[in-house]
Amino acid sequence: MNERSVSARRNIVALPTIRLSHVVTCVTLALAGAGAIAVGSNPREFARAHGGVVRLSIATGNTGGVYYPYGGALAKVIGETLPVQATAEVTAATVDNLKLIQQRKVDVAFALADTLDTALRGTGPFQRTGPVRARALAVLYPNYTHIATIARTGIERLADLRGRVVSTGSPGSGTEVIALRTLRAAGLDPDRDVRRQALSVNASVDALKDGKIDAFFWSGGLPTASILDLSSSIGITARLLANDDVVAALQREYGADLYSRLVLPRGAYPGMTSDVGVAGVQNVLVVHEAMEESLAYDLTRVLFEKQAELAGIHPEARHLSLTTAVQGSPAPFHAGAVRFYRERGAWKP
Repeated sequence: MNERSVSARRNIVALPTIRLSHVVTCVTLALAGAGAIAVGSNPREFARAHGGVVRLSIATGNTGGVYYPYGGALAKVIGETLPVQATAEVTAATVDNLKLIQQRKVDVAFALADTLDTALRGTGPFQRTGPVRARALAVLYPNYTHIATIARTGIERLADLRGRVVSTGSPGSGTEVIALRTLRAAGLDPDRDVRRQALSVNASVDALKDGKIDAFFWSGGLPTASILDLSSSIGITARLLANDDVVAALQREYGADLYSRLVLPRGAYPGMTSDVGVAGVQNVLVVHEAMEESLAYDLTRVLFEKQAELAGIHPEARHLSLTTAVQGSPAPFHAGAVRFYRERGAWKP
């Protein structure tokens, strides 16, 4: 889903509605119907006082990944706990999410740490639009670099992708970023050595089943619904390729803190009979630096207070902890999040 369609869908809301990321618009609407209000007023308090609804938009990812169910669960507990109406938005994932944060079109976003690092620098996909003023609320869980294929392709290792049709993920996704980096680290030119397709994880699974592609990349948590679908398909033997041999090259090129070696454990998906070493990268929950401190504090608080409920919807929420939440983000932490962690004795400046 592109940025225009996300924005368009979000605007089909019964008035009065006040977006947290559009304070100026809120004030303009208020002046038209309820008298003068100071620009510095809290939009949540104003919305409640005048019968409006404060909406909070959470940018997630493809429906077949982890971001979407995790984001949906987060929207649910936020809406039940705070005086806001929270909605999880389907997006192309990390790159688009960070651009939406930059444009103040969403309030909260899931992002991969390596792409977040690029966004903060204003390089790569963000060179034209400039640095993104993102701030972290929490480091959530690690993503595993899945490189999926099926037995009939004969592909058994990264080098076997040469000359094959490979999906590197949706345009505007963190999967695309790590896929291109992984190919280069393995000595493959993404533009010349593979025939590249840019498909979502759902579309990649369907294309692989239909013989339209030979393999695809997916950066996601465990389990990913679409990979479960592939692994459970009758008459198909799914394979996940080891790719941990590129971790050292990725660390040299992009920094030792962004990538690590992880293991897809045996049995993580149906038919997996052995562990598979892969490249890993952390996921970070981010907001714009301009978000009010009290809201950033409340969002961080709800994340931990409702962890059991979140984990009941998706198991990756079990990885959240006060210790790991403050480690591994290339973005500075929002002042509201820092206040929460200091109160819990978890902040180590």
